[in-house]
Amino acid sequence: MATVTKSIEVNVPVRAAYNQWTQFEEFPRFMEGVKEVRQIDDQHLQWRAEIGGTEQEWQARIVEQVPDQRIAWHSVAGDENAGVVTFHYIDEDTTRVTLQMGYEPEGLKERLGDALGFMERKVQGDLERFKDFIERRGRETGGWRGTIDEHPHADPT
Repeated sequence: MATVTKSIEVNVPVRAAYNQWTQFEEFPRFMEGVKEVRQIDDQHLQWRAEIGGTEQEWQARIVEQVPDQRIAWHSVAGDENAGVVTFHYIDEDTTRVTLQMGYEPEGLKERLGDALGFMERKVQGDLERFKDFIERRGRETGGWRGTIDEHPHADPT
């Protein structure tokens, strides 16, 4: 599985950056190639995107979500991918957003694109468009403050 990790500082409070990221159906507004993200329920998302000139669909499951800190997911149907986005408080008006993603390039075209750094540039571009989107608005379009933890920590007692 190939991986990519990219970060960007956005000039909004951590709560605003996190809240905006929970608005999954808004992703096509700043993620290149993403045609639609439909939220099925609190944990499941249906994605439709154009990747390397081919339209692909997959379903993702959110396995961890901690308000103002992190959202982790993995695919459960379709293209194999997994990742985590974290939100780091820099100061009252600045947040570092870090996106780490693992994916399985399929076919010669995707493997070649990966070797040429296509995915790294795409992820960096998506973060830059997210920054522009949230900073221009000055506030989030909404937010979900629930918590998801499919991997509860064992009680040591």
